[in-house]
Amino acid sequence: MTTTRPAITQPQLVPVTSVDSHLPPVPGDALTGEAIRVRLAQASAWTPEFAGDGGLFADRQPAGAAVLVPLVQRAEGLTLLLTRRTDHLRDHAGQISFPGGRVEPEDDGPVATALRETEEEIGLSRERIRVIGQLPVYSTVTAFQVTPVVGLVEPGFTLALDDFEVAEAFEVPLAFLMNPAHHRHHRFEFGGTERRFLSMPWQGREREYFIWGATAAMLRNLYRLLSEG
Repeated sequence: MTTTRPAITQPQLVPVTSVDSHLPPVPGDALTGEAIRVRLAQASAWTPEFAGDGGLFADRQPAGAAVLVPLVQRAEGLTLLLTRRTDHLRDHAGQISFPGGRVEPEDDGPVATALRETEEEIGLSRERIRVIGQLPVYSTVTAFQVTPVVGLVEPGFTLALDDFEVAEAFEVPLAFLMNPAHHRHHRFEFGGTERRFLSMPWQGREREYFIWGATAAMLRNLYRLLSEG
């Protein structure tokens, strides 16, 4: 039987049920490129805190996908490069996302998908990216089985956005995202179905970026990995 998922069109209006300010932030010495590479290598098999809720809804067949978690090596510390999707897209319109997309037949695994999609979406050359590991597969409500590929990005790049898919690209300090005082839990019910999600709102120079859903969940998995290292 097909289950209809309740759409969340204005996630920022969904009530906050709790904030994880009681949890410690990842220490600074664990937020270097080398420290993250070592931790990813040590954790070859681990259970993520958020595996996704793709199994709850059966309105389409599962499909493979991969995203890049691009950590830019700035002098002041690592930042995470994120995108804001355009408003007309069928899936996740207007949401904050990692660059990435569906696995194509010609891709040689999730790393190839993540690098190809990153070049196509934001024009970031793979020559500036050093892949250092992967996070566990995350299952989205739109039935994508997403492999997050973590890469260190050499600064000095110039982006060229695909304006059909990407409205904007921006960077957030990794230390901000790895501090659970900024992790907020949301819950709502619709038609007898409960939905829960995590958010990590970031106030940029000109606007707030509401990081939530699958992107926030995968970042929370990274937090758990680094905080337990």
